[in-house]
This record gives sequence, structure tokens and C-alpha cells, in this order.
Amino acid sequence: MTGGTRTVGQRLAAMLHAAVAYAVLAFLVAPIAVVVPLSFSAGSFFHYPLPGFSLRWYEDFFTSPFWLPALKNSLFLGSIAATLATMLGTAAAIGLWRARFPLRGLVLAVLISPIVVPVVIVAVGAYFAFAPLRLTDGFTGLILVHTALGAPFVVITVLATLSSFDRDLLRAASVCGANPLTAYFRVMLPTILPGVVSGAVFAFATSFDEVVVVLLMGGPEQRTLPRQMFAGINDNISLTITAAATLLIAFSTLLMTSVALLRRRVATGRRRAV
Repeated sequence: MTGGTRTVGQRLAAMLHAAVAYAVLAFLVAPIAVVVPLSFSAGSFFHYPLPGFSLRWYEDFFTSPFWLPALKNSLFLGSIAATLATMLGTAAAIGLWRARFPLRGLVLAVLISPIVVPVVIVAVGAYFAFAPLRLTDGFTGLILVHTALGAPFVVITVLATLSSFDRDLLRAASVCGANPLTAYFRVMLPTILPGVVSGAVFAFATSFDEVVVVLLMGGPEQRTLPRQMFAGINDNISLTITAAATLLIAFSTLLMTSVALLRRRVATGRRRAV
């Protein structure tokens, strides 16, 4: 049997694998396919078929005294938390990558534990820890908690990128007279940049989408977009929620596309260099 021919069993297995993959994809995309058309509905209720198409819910979103400030708060909180998480997570990942000590695995487990621990436990623990320090009902406490929630994603993505990084490059930079800081910015960072950016995107998305911590620790001035959506579902259901959800979907797609393009650009540059 040649390498280009496959048996009937192999063809059936490939077809089954493709069918399962497309079924999972359809399951994941189905909520998006339902929500997005509703945001353009001319009616006032969640129902199909649509009575007509209109941009009234987007107009309501951008002119509302509740939705637009909530979006600004989410962007502000996510940007600060993602920046801090990226700096701290990258430093932690590089430290774990270079260090060799017996408790390295335990330290890594502690660093990424916010991913495993339910968010409600993190929120309750942070509330009782920050309340005596008067860090609740303000952006400072929220930024600290969101940084802790986003940093593990940076650690994981940067460590994954560092697994293919050649340590000899740092030695060569040192031989050429570069100090550790120069070697980091001129040699290491350009190589691991896709992992750093991916971690930053995940950290931003984690903060942007978080609602439990904001509900428990945020005050009236810290109302974020997910919190506003949560309140809208419980208080007064409006199709403005679908417009907000569609904007979130578009924003998330834009972020992931940017990361994919960056990875492709770096990979292309490496191939040309070789």
C-alpha cells in the first residue's frame, strides 16, 4: 500500500473525525448565530422571524447613559489589568524558565491556580482581604483582582513560547557585550512577542468579560459592561443586550485575528531569516 492511498476504514475514520469537528463547531457558533440577527431586529422581543431590520438597538447602546459608561469602564479596567498582568506574567514565566529549583512545579501551580479556582471563591476571598484596606467600591481593588485573574494566561502562553527559545542566543548576546536588559529587549522579546501578545489578549478578555468580582467588589461608579448586561437581564430585558453582545463578539474576533496575524508575520520572518 502506497503512502497516498487509504483503506476504507481510514476514510471512514477521517469522515467521522470531520463530522465531529463540524458538529462541535456548529454547537459553539449556534448561540452567536442566534444573538447577532436579533441585534438588528425592528421589534422589541426575542423572537423569530424578525419583524424587520433596524439599528435602533445600536443607537440605544451608544446614546444610553448606562451602556456607554459601562463600556468605558470595561475598557479602562481591562486595559490596566491586562498591562499589569502582561508585565508580571512575562517576568514570572521568564523566571520559571531560567530557574531550576525543586519546588518549581509547585510555584507554577500556585501562579496558574486562579484559572482552576472558581471565580466566586476568588471574589469572596479578595473581598474579605481588601475590605479592611478599603480597596472595595473602587477601581484599585478591581484592577488588582483582575490582574491576578489574567496573569496565569500570560504565564502559560509565554512559557509555551519559551519552550522553543534557544538559550544560546542570550549567551551570544552576552558575549557581544549586551547586558541582560538589552539582551531581553533586543533578542528575547522579539522572539517571544507572539506569546506575550496572546497572553495580553487573554488577560484583557478575562477582565473584560468578568462579572462576579465586579458584582461583589464594585460600586455604582464601577459598573462594567458585563455587569450592565447582567442587570439588564434581571431588571428590564431589552434587545440592547443583543447589540452589546454583538459588539463584544466583533471585538473578540478582532483581537484574536490580530494575534493570528502577528503570529503569522513572526513565523514568516523566521522562515526568511533561515
